[in-house]
Amino acid sequence: MTVSPFDHPLLSALLGDEETSRHFSVEAEIEAALAFERALAEAEAENGVITRDAAAAIAVALNSFRPDTALLRTAVAKDGIMVPELVRQIRMAVGEAHGDKVHFGATSQDVIDTSLVLRLKAIVDHLGLLLTETVLRLTSLEERFGGSALVGMTRMQPAIPIRVADRVTAWRAPLQRHQERLSEQAKRLLVVQFGGAAGTLEKLGEKGPVVRATLAAKLALADAPQWQSQRDGLADFAGWLSLLTGSLGKVGQDIALMAQGGTDIALSGGGGSSAMPHKQNPVKAEALVALARFNATQLSGMHQALVHEQERSGAAWTLEWLLLPQMVVAAAASLRLAAELAGQIESLGH
Repeated sequence: MTVSPFDHPLLSALLGDEETSRHFSVEAEIEAALAFERALAEAEAENGVITRDAAAAIAVALNSFRPDTALLRTAVAKDGIMVPELVRQIRMAVGEAHGDKVHFGATSQDVIDTSLVLRLKAIVDHLGLLLTETVLRLTSLEERFGGSALVGMTRMQPAIPIRVADRVTAWRAPLQRHQERLSEQAKRLLVVQFGGAAGTLEKLGEKGPVVRATLAAKLALADAPQWQSQRDGLADFAGWLSLLTGSLGKVGQDIALMAQGGTDIALSGGGGSSAMPHKQNPVKAEALVALARFNATQLSGMHQALVHEQERSGAAWTLEWLLLPQMVVAAAASLRLAAELAGQIESLGH
């Protein structure tokens, strides 16, 4: 039993997405944090902030470094974050001669936020592929059944005759707009975070901007000024996630209502009932509605997390950790379910 349905051993089969969840594992977080430390040392050596010998020693140590996760867990209970203990362990691995050059000029938030962005980059690619697949499935439905007749429904009451294409277009068109939104949003989201103790890169002096740009390039992220207390990029992404699941929830709601009458749509693979063997429950359609409402609820919390006091907030930062991973997995699961559901439609309209 787990607290979250997204990694529950049973419920995750319906509500989870293994590929997305993998990027929120402790292994993925540590791997991204170590990538940051390696790239930082290389960027600082190339720009004369630390010696090339120090960068080489850090790289060699990181090649075989395996953190003590039990100590990291204990440290998080005290520090609220894993980075101070992680850096201590890396410095021990590097050795006394160059250990003090590990993490030079950086702060814990630089590591954690950039680690998140590195993982979000892979997630954005995954969501983009799932979104394309869903659009293609809906386009296929339109090609197969678009000319068939439906009764248009307004305010849950019969209105005038329409075609299947009219309803499917209302499902597909928002998803195509979400594709455009994601492409534009990625330019602001997938950027390095590097600001040092209070966002000023004070230890690097005039070399701060060029080191940051070099660091970003090494991590295949865009360069940007520090944003450690400016969380609009993450809130904007959360808004996109909620828009996406809301649009997919509309698809699910429509299909569930169409299945209710039993004449407008025929689905294969419906869910069974323990008490009524004749039933074919529209489980995936229902899940789309639930996930849409879930993300809409979580979005308000991400907007609360915009309120970072002064140069850094522990409380708002922690709130993001509670909310954003689940929103991302909910969006990925919704896309998977929508594509599967579209593939189960055997007939649509009359």
